[in-house]
Amino acid sequence: MHWIAMPLPWCDEPAAPPGAAVQTAAAGWWALRFTPRVALVDGEAVLLEVSTTERLWGGRDALLAQLLQAWADASGGLPDHIATRELGAQPPGTPTVWGCGPTALVAQARLRMALAGRAPPGQGVEGLPLHTLTALRPHAASLERMGCRTWGALRALPRAGVARRFGAKVLRVLDQALGDAPEAHAWLELPEQFALTAELPALAESADALLWSASRCLTALQGWLQARQQGALALELAWRHDLRRIDGVAIAPTQAMAVRTAQATQDMAHLRRLLSESLARTALAAPVNQITLRLLESAPLPHRSASLLPPGDRVGGGCDDPGGASGEALHQLLERLSARLGAGHVMAPVLQADHRPERMQQWRPAAEVLGQGRAHPGIHTAGPNAPDATLWPTWLLRPPRRLAVQGNRPCHHGLLRLLAGPHRFEAGWWSAADEGAGDPAYPCAGLALRDYFVAHNDVAGLVWVFRERLAPQAGGAVQEGVVQKGVVQKDVVPAAQPQRWFLHGIFG
Repeated sequence: MHWIAMPLPWCDEPAAPPGAAVQTAAAGWWALRFTPRVALVDGEAVLLEVSTTERLWGGRDALLAQLLQAWADASGGLPDHIATRELGAQPPGTPTVWGCGPTALVAQARLRMALAGRAPPGQGVEGLPLHTLTALRPHAASLERMGCRTWGALRALPRAGVARRFGAKVLRVLDQALGDAPEAHAWLELPEQFALTAELPALAESADALLWSASRCLTALQGWLQARQQGALALELAWRHDLRRIDGVAIAPTQAMAVRTAQATQDMAHLRRLLSESLARTALAAPVNQITLRLLESAPLPHRSASLLPPGDRVGGGCDDPGGASGEALHQLLERLSARLGAGHVMAPVLQADHRPERMQQWRPAAEVLGQGRAHPGIHTAGPNAPDATLWPTWLLRPPRRLAVQGNRPCHHGLLRLLAGPHRFEAGWWSAADEGAGDPAYPCAGLALRDYFVAHNDVAGLVWVFRERLAPQAGGAVQEGVVQKGVVQKDVVPAAQPQRWFLHGIFG
């Protein structure tokens, strides 16, 4: 077996500061990404048993290097703040200390030596001092007066005399530390639902102070999501007010706000930006002394294969793609702008299940489209099997523009040459009464009978035009024997009408 011990930020302090529970949970859940065997011991260290997983990380040395790098990034990823210093977080650039060993107690003892600035002894585990074992600390002074200062010296004493004077527990812990007896640990397990409550180190009177405390909970959330292989879709941040009345006016004991994202994500920087934009538009009713971060909705996050290309040659990427190029994804930008400007000020196009070009696309608030478009009925995208999906133009003219005709060919800055078509549309009769059917000024109203073409000339470029197909008009074609105004009309033939062409779209 092989153990690695990592320190908690306040392990060298006599008492854990406020907010230590959040840090402890974050550290433990974070470590579960490397191995399922994680234990929190003595409120000072996180123990990882990695003998069963080190091969998956490329070997023991590669695992240790990745573990130390990730630990340094997690501990140094927060800005310098008074609360950061109160929690004892290491500033960026501080070397990370750790301990390794064949047993959990050896790894913890070597971690304590590293924290004290002392190098491990050269004579192996038996040269470790007695005070590095928690169970031996009450007896360390007595044993030192007897000339026993190391694990090896204690092991050399008669076992019956040691058990009679110091208790059998001392020998049992020593055997566990040296690997002669099995160890029992309470393995860390993730809760089924994420809901983390944190007491603030100081009253928060502004959104910035509240955001900093929420960032600590987001770090714990990231560890929970990584261990569960989930991505966050909706969060709720609630806070408790320190006062119940201000100037005689009663205030609510708690306040809450929700944040949603379109795609499942483990990118805490993006969630922190969304919280920041939302909190900037929220007024605190009173100073806050406690916050609760709750995960409302999550989804499985599929893993993607790492790219074989160097970082500079990768295409796409984003904050959720660790192997992609740096940059902010489009949905993240829209979510951030919606949180900053308001949902009604950022619009996004959506495709509708309608054959009429005027009804194929609607503009809706981006927050609604991104948040509900995953399973919103009636919202469809143009898939590869959609008819002529690649021939739809970028811009539509509303209403379509009537074109001149020369020799049955439409003209727009010259004669147009028809490249593709016809694509026949015949729809809209179900809503003719609501759209003013029969209005010659608006050819798109009512029943639509059209043949669409992709056309081109050197001046206009690629355009989308349609030719009207004539529909029977009420009273336009009267057959023999039909009575009109008391007179029988016979042999009435409708006059031939020229076909009309319209410009409806322009390709970008």
